[in-house]
Amino acid sequence: MIARLALAIAAGMLATSAAAQAAHEPRPYVTFENAAWTRDAVIYQINTRQFTRDGTFRAAQDHLPRLAAMGVDIVWLMPIHPIGAVNRKGALGSPYAVKDYRAVNPDLGSEAELRAFIDQAHALGMKVILDWVANHSAWDNPLTARHPDWYKRSPEGTFMPPEGTDWSDVVAFDYANPALRAYMADSLAYWVREFGIDGYRADVAGYVPLDFWEAARRQLDAIKPVFMLAEWEQRDLHARAFDATYAWEWKQVMQRIARGEADAGAMRGYYAGQNVTWPRAAYRMVYTDNHDQNAWDGVASAIYGPAYEAAIALSFTGPGMPLIHNGQEADLDHQLAFFEKDEIVWRQGRYDPLFRTLIGLKTREAALHNGRHGGVLVDVPNSAPRSVLSFVRQQGASRVFAVFNLSPEPRHVTFTLARHHGAYADAMAGGAPIGFSGGETLDLPAWGYRIFTQIP
Repeated sequence: MIARLALAIAAGMLATSAAAQAAHEPRPYVTFENAAWTRDAVIYQINTRQFTRDGTFRAAQDHLPRLAAMGVDIVWLMPIHPIGAVNRKGALGSPYAVKDYRAVNPDLGSEAELRAFIDQAHALGMKVILDWVANHSAWDNPLTARHPDWYKRSPEGTFMPPEGTDWSDVVAFDYANPALRAYMADSLAYWVREFGIDGYRADVAGYVPLDFWEAARRQLDAIKPVFMLAEWEQRDLHARAFDATYAWEWKQVMQRIARGEADAGAMRGYYAGQNVTWPRAAYRMVYTDNHDQNAWDGVASAIYGPAYEAAIALSFTGPGMPLIHNGQEADLDHQLAFFEKDEIVWRQGRYDPLFRTLIGLKTREAALHNGRHGGVLVDVPNSAPRSVLSFVRQQGASRVFAVFNLSPEPRHVTFTLARHHGAYADAMAGGAPIGFSGGETLDLPAWGYRIFTQIP
């Protein structure tokens, strides 16, 4: 009797243990699949009115074969909608002061010309995403008259810009209103359904309730698989709404290093933190330049100084989804006026071949793909840890070993562990073979770097 009781108790404990274990099984944080075409994708940002002398979709379309040849996968068009006139900033206004969410700014071209741009991008194997401003509209957007209850009010009862900003040319929406949510989601769906848009970059995504974005994502995916990029840095956005978020911290760390305010340890710490706190499925968009930085902070080449090329290379080889900004490959050397016409001076820049090489490397090497489709960054300890960042990334048979001197002095480094050992080709030197089996020294000039791909 006692034996049978003991067996019953043991069986019950095992059942309880199994049930408890099942309850604690890891579950994926990101609940949707990324579209296949995003897995090794590189984004290119276009400010249509500054991109060419004409400032039109038609003129920008002439650049699409060149961008495709570079290896660009996703073209991000800054807002394409009519711009409000009330409280306008500058002569042309901000493209983020949207007057009509379902119309095209005639200064940029017609609906037919936008369709032609999208169709050619698709024919060349690229996708197109639109910049979407869900948080606020222009003062003279007809919605302010038709649906004044869709907007937030100041304590005095008047329309108001988003709190804590100096965005005097726009007024903030109130997402407590379900009708506003339905209108905005339907407007997002309109461009996907009627024009073939492939997704969105969501302006100040964190100012808009997360449950709106999650509902909108379901509505869009019901039409076709889309790519969603949030201008925000918050992991919750990835669970059910966004493929990608901004990696502002990466840019901040890299710029501190370039200014001499931090060393390679800061970037090592950044990547370690990413491995621990962000889900692998989350794409983090990394960039050395974009429209905000160029307009308000300065020219990228001046901000990074002699560290600029290394920063670009690291944005492609470390974990992250790289962005190329509006003429960056042409060595954009001035701040583009944000509220005025200010065209890019196109030339064969020194960074054009660099971008082509890095894009090709990212495309070929699965280790460098985005999110969970690429390899985790594993630190390779070296003899100069305050100056040099060295790491391997591996996905399947693809393995990349990268070494970056993030300092203004030449460095000679050796490596103490065998994490990187193997036969490689030098990716930046025409594929010259090199082996690592222990005891090797690498000589790196100031801000120099080496990228190696393992030979199968």
